[in-house]
Amino acid sequence: MTVTREAVTKALQGVVDPNTGKDLITSKAARNVGVDADSVSVDIELGYPARSQIEPIRRLAIDAIRVLPGVGNVSVSVVQKIQAHSVQRGVKTLPGVKNIVAVASGKGGVGKSTTAANIALALAAEGANVGILDADIYGPSMPTMLGISGRPESRDGRTLEPMEGHGLQASSIGFMIDLDTPMVWRGPMVTQALEQLLRDTNWRDLDYLVVDMPPGTGDIHLTLAQKIPVTGAVIVTTPQDIALLDARKGLKMFEKVDIPILGVVENMAMHVCSKCGHIEHIFGEGGGARMAEEYGVEYLGGLPLDIRIREQADSGTPTVAADPDGALGQTYRDIARRIAIKIGDRARDMSSKFPSIVVQNT
Repeated sequence: MTVTREAVTKALQGVVDPNTGKDLITSKAARNVGVDADSVSVDIELGYPARSQIEPIRRLAIDAIRVLPGVGNVSVSVVQKIQAHSVQRGVKTLPGVKNIVAVASGKGGVGKSTTAANIALALAAEGANVGILDADIYGPSMPTMLGISGRPESRDGRTLEPMEGHGLQASSIGFMIDLDTPMVWRGPMVTQALEQLLRDTNWRDLDYLVVDMPPGTGDIHLTLAQKIPVTGAVIVTTPQDIALLDARKGLKMFEKVDIPILGVVENMAMHVCSKCGHIEHIFGEGGGARMAEEYGVEYLGGLPLDIRIREQADSGTPTVAADPDGALGQTYRDIARRIAIKIGDRARDMSSKFPSIVVQNT
């Protein structure tokens, strides 16, 4: 019996990507289905960082095709291809950066910077080219958190080369000042400094730039949200009502400027006793999930109140870099994958496909 292209396509329609919940045909991930006598070849293109997922998905596709009558050799290639996606209207895109993810909280002290660093590291661990911008001008923490010291280099006297730590490109005002130097600046100066850090850094072909936003929802944040070309925002909160009040304000701020909310991350969701394993919800239970449901956004996941997360960040090697295969590192990777998939579902930015038209008087 001769295998047909239609039969292969139907078989792939029954293969569901466990990360997206969509089959390979409906999601248009399966491409170039080829049949030559009893040999079948398929290319599968994933729109999210998927280094750890490539082989499992490849096996699913091979197994689905191999059971078809008449099939001999099966060749399945799986690659990841990160596309640029649309941002808020009227905002200039950033050269060298495909997607910008803002990580915000509305309130300080909820672990936003630690979450941002680990999300960036998780995206990189899955094969993406990732940068991180420390947007907290008053309290920059990325130099310490990523274990980076020294000053950024300027090759042309106008722009800065990003610093590097754990495979991430990084930019922060903290690289240009002493750790104990306070930034006694008014709002307009802070906004200008952040725009310079963003646009005057020579980002090199980034799939994702994670922006660690400062706490709060004031004029500075609104200005930044209106000027930074953001693909989507992640809200970080803890379960207690006080944190959730401010997290809601942060979420509404992004909604007002037409920036989509990619989801909610709940930090310090519970405490697991290191001696007996008893689970205690010190700051309340389920607040992040309820908030996500209330606003119709995705609950990306929860992280425990764990001393290792704090110790690893303070030592300059955040959890995903310190223990990539541990349970905590895996949780961050799962959250980062969901963020990337949510971005992948958004409309693509086609501006780079159109030619620039210059009108000249001749």
